[in-house]
Amino acid sequence: MGYRITVLAGDGIGPEVVNETLKVLDKVGKKFGREFEYDHCLIGGAAIDATGECLPKETVEKALASDAVLLGAVGGPKWDSQPAANRPEKALLGIRKALNLYANLRPAVVFDELKDASPLKSEILQGGLDILIVRELTGGIYFGEHELKPETDPEIGEVAYDVEEYSQMEIRRIARVAFDLAMKRGKKVTSVDKANVLESSRLWRRTVAEVAKDYPEVELDNLYVDNAAMQLVRAPKQFDVIVTSNIFGDILSDEASQITGSIGMLPSASLTEGSFGMYEPVHGSAPDIAGTGKANPIATILSAAMMLRYSLGLSEEADAIENAVNEFLKAGYRTPDLQASPDHKVVGTEEAGNLIADMI
Repeated sequence: MGYRITVLAGDGIGPEVVNETLKVLDKVGKKFGREFEYDHCLIGGAAIDATGECLPKETVEKALASDAVLLGAVGGPKWDSQPAANRPEKALLGIRKALNLYANLRPAVVFDELKDASPLKSEILQGGLDILIVRELTGGIYFGEHELKPETDPEIGEVAYDVEEYSQMEIRRIARVAFDLAMKRGKKVTSVDKANVLESSRLWRRTVAEVAKDYPEVELDNLYVDNAAMQLVRAPKQFDVIVTSNIFGDILSDEASQITGSIGMLPSASLTEGSFGMYEPVHGSAPDIAGTGKANPIATILSAAMMLRYSLGLSEEADAIENAVNEFLKAGYRTPDLQASPDHKVVGTEEAGNLIADMI
């Protein structure tokens, strides 16, 4: 059986990490008798250079016709002068909206071999760490009304506002994703909001509590976002599944990435109803190291494993990728972003991809 994957390499280190990931997928296909067909499409700065648009219509159409989407990264200083509506980052918001990708899953896992790379004390991470952040992705302040008002009073200057808006439907559906996942994990959900200040957060908290009634086996906690940020570094093992809004999830997942030792290790999945999804590393395009061979491809490779599991229903194949990454680390290999001792073998982007593919 063949699977069609839309590949959006993007900008900066995106093409490099995606290339290594496709090597790994091809090895999985060969080992397990699966056929992966790739439609390579443009997005972000690369699309601007080629078509003048950050998100061409053809890219959206190809994505909608595929079984899943694999994304590298977008953006870079080269396109900073673009109008706000056509910046590379706008393509991410646009494709998420076009594909109705409302649920963003960001696991933060501390690998045993990388405990020393975490900024947290080893005793805090004793026994490992496995947190799943479920971020609402198509609502909230990023998609609300935005306006910059011109200066009318020199003492006040310009005035800008951005609106945070959520419907109960949007909150309810992301909460169900979180509770469904918690049922397969530690049966605990922590809902993060700012209900002491924001009306949207008060609706969030009330709606999540209503959904929780359908999951009596799952424990529900509520935390204000400032406390959640503190608890993530003070006692991260208290968390299993964290569900939160678009902007809070954006911030907390980046914080959680640093707990793991490197943002280059963290995959993500963005899902809609059914099995369709887009998969990408949490890191950005890192234009400062593009072309140097220093990029860590593991986050993208692990994103492909999530794609196999969630969108293509290939759990054994996903396990093979995750096991290969574990073997790579156990064998003492490290990419330049990972803390290395004299006993470790530091390898570049291409060699890391080759080694992980060989370990499938």
